[in-house]
Amino acid sequence: MITNDLLENFKKAVKNKKVGVIGIGISNIPAIKYLHNLGARITALDRNETLSDEAKELKESGVQFILGDKYLDSLCDFDYILRSPGVKPFTPQIEEAIKKGAKLTSEIELLIELAPCKIIGITGSDGKTTTTTLTAKFLEQAGFKVWLGGNIGTPLFNKLDEMQPEDVIVLELSSFQLMTLTKSPNISIVTNISPNHLDYHRSYDEYIEAKENIFLYQQEGKVIFNKDDNMTNKFLNDITSKDVSCDTSFFSLLPSDQKGVFYDNGAIYYNSGLDKTLIEHKDNIRLVGMHNIANICAAASAVISFAGSQSIDAIKNVITTFDGVKHRMQYIKTVNGVTWYNDSIGTSPSRTMAGLKSFEEKIILIAGGYDKNIPYDVLGKPILDNVKELVLLGKTAPKIEEAVRNAEKELNIPSNELLNITTLNSLEECVNYCHQIAKHGDIVVMSPASASFDMYKNFEQRGDHFISLVNGLN
Repeated sequence: MITNDLLENFKKAVKNKKVGVIGIGISNIPAIKYLHNLGARITALDRNETLSDEAKELKESGVQFILGDKYLDSLCDFDYILRSPGVKPFTPQIEEAIKKGAKLTSEIELLIELAPCKIIGITGSDGKTTTTTLTAKFLEQAGFKVWLGGNIGTPLFNKLDEMQPEDVIVLELSSFQLMTLTKSPNISIVTNISPNHLDYHRSYDEYIEAKENIFLYQQEGKVIFNKDDNMTNKFLNDITSKDVSCDTSFFSLLPSDQKGVFYDNGAIYYNSGLDKTLIEHKDNIRLVGMHNIANICAAASAVISFAGSQSIDAIKNVITTFDGVKHRMQYIKTVNGVTWYNDSIGTSPSRTMAGLKSFEEKIILIAGGYDKNIPYDVLGKPILDNVKELVLLGKTAPKIEEAVRNAEKELNIPSNELLNITTLNSLEECVNYCHQIAKHGDIVVMSPASASFDMYKNFEQRGDHFISLVNGLN
C-alpha cells in the first residue's frame, strides 16, 4: 500500500492539538472519532443539548462537549475549528477565533486537501445530486473504485487511510461547503446558477462567489460548464481574469462545435473537438425530462474528461438502465389511471421549472413550502405553460399564486380561462384533493419550488410523507 504523505504529515500535526468541532451531525461524528483516535484534544460544540447514542459514546471516550444556545461563546483558544456546513463562517465568534490564530476548516475541506487520488466535484443550484450519482455510476461501470460523498453518500474524511491513488472521489458540493474552500477538485462541474439559499447567504453575490470556489483553486484541472446558463458562461471570464490554471469543456441541450457532451436532434453526442461520437438516443434513456438529459451530459463530459472516450460504453450502459434518484421526479404509482410523481427535491423555483418540462401534457402540480427569501416571479409563466391545476400549501403559497396571477395579467388571459388555484393547509389535504379531481390519464406531481422547513425536517422527510400518502390511495 502506497503511503499518503499528506495524510501522515497531518496526523503528526494534529496530535495533541486543540480541535473544536462545531456541529455533532452525520458528517462530523466520524471526523470526531477519527481525530480523537489520532490524539487530538477534541471539544464538540452544538446548540442541541440532546446527545445521540454515538455522541454519548464519544463523551465516554474523553471528548469534551459544550452544548446549548451559547455554545459558540466558548469558541476560543483552538488550533483547529471544524465547521459544520450549516454554521455560517462569518459568525462573529468564528471570526474572532480565527483572529486569535485558529485554522478554520471542515470535514470536506480536509478530505480535498488530504486525498491521495483524483477528485471530481459537482455544484450548481439544480441537478447536483443526479449529476453526482450519474458520475459515480459511470465511473463504477467503467471499472473504477469510487468514493461517493459530500452532500450525498457517506462522510469520507475518516476513510482516507483506505483510499488508493488509482481510486476516484466524487463529491456533491453545496455553497455552504464551498464558502471557505481553498483547494478545488481536479475536475469540477457547475450545473447552473440561480438565486438560492438567500436565507443563509448575505447576498446573491456571496452565493455566486461560493460556487466559484469549486474551480478557482484548480492546478492544471478541468472545469465543465453549462453552455446554456448565463451565469456559468460568465465564470469563463473569471477564469481568465483571475488566472485560473484549468482547461474547460461544456455540456448543452443544444448542438455545439465546442469540446464536450451535447444533445442534438434526439440524441446525446460527445464532441472531441475533432469528431462527434453518439452516446445514446433519447428514446432509450430511462430518466424522465430534459433537465435529466442535461444532467447526463454534464456527468458524461466529466467522466470522458477523466477516463477518455473508452468510457462511453459504460455511460451508455448506465443511462439505459438507471431509473433515477429518490425524490427527484420519482415515479410512485398509478391509481385509477392517474400517475403520481414525487419531486420533493424541487426546493427552488428553478428546480421546479426544470421538472415541469418533463411531461408533454399539462399536469396537476402540488407546490409551496418554506420561504428562503428568493424571488418567485420567474415561476408564473412556466406554471401557466405546463400546469392544468395548481394546489398550494405553506409559507410560499401566496408568492407562487401572485407570480401566476401576474403572468396571467401580462399575457392578457381572460378571466374565464384563469388557472384554478387551490390553497390548502397540509400535504395530506393536497393529496386527497388531487385524488378527487384527477381524471384517468392525468399526472400529479409534487414539486414544491420551496424548502420544507416550515412543515418537515428536510425534503426527504417531505418526500417520504408524500409517498406514503399516495401509496395509501386506492
